[in-house]
Amino acid sequence: MRVVVLGIPGVGKTTVVQKLVPMLRGAKLANFGSIMFQEAKGRKWVRDRDGMRKLPVQRQRILQESAASRISRMKEPVVLVDTHLFIRTLEGFWPGLPFEMVRALKPTHLVLVEASTDEILSRRATDKLRERDSLTREELAEEKALARTLLAVSSTLTGAPMMFVNNAEGKADEAAAAVARALGKG
Repeated sequence: MRVVVLGIPGVGKTTVVQKLVPMLRGAKLANFGSIMFQEAKGRKWVRDRDGMRKLPVQRQRILQESAASRISRMKEPVVLVDTHLFIRTLEGFWPGLPFEMVRALKPTHLVLVEASTDEILSRRATDKLRERDSLTREELAEEKALARTLLAVSSTLTGAPMMFVNNAEGKADEAAAAVARALGKG
């Protein structure tokens, strides 16, 4: 089973995934951005993870291909891939799972973690660990719509079922349990 868990920054995707790992026996977590960052840091392209968004798209593609290749070789019974459907770059929105990457990952399931606009704005404003873009409510609404569109495209390309899970404030355990149930593990 290869479950790709997606969401825009601030939905609490990583929190949900971290709660999901112990619910799925033999699950391995693969954070796509962290794997890309290891490669970027090794090449001395960036100093921090958020700097990757500012790299030229061509360099980001190299990092994506490397990460997808590493993840595709994982042999655990369940691989949870924590990633984004798109990245807001200096060149515009760029798919986090272009055709080649989604094909290499071979997902069996696609999960979009969502939250209310107010929750996302609040989480982004208070996240001290990451450099988050400051967006208007309208820009955030566009990101949420784009995420759903790209999820549908990814599902169409892979044949993997897609699901939406709401991560309301303080309810990450419930969101993770809903995913586990959908995967037949809860």
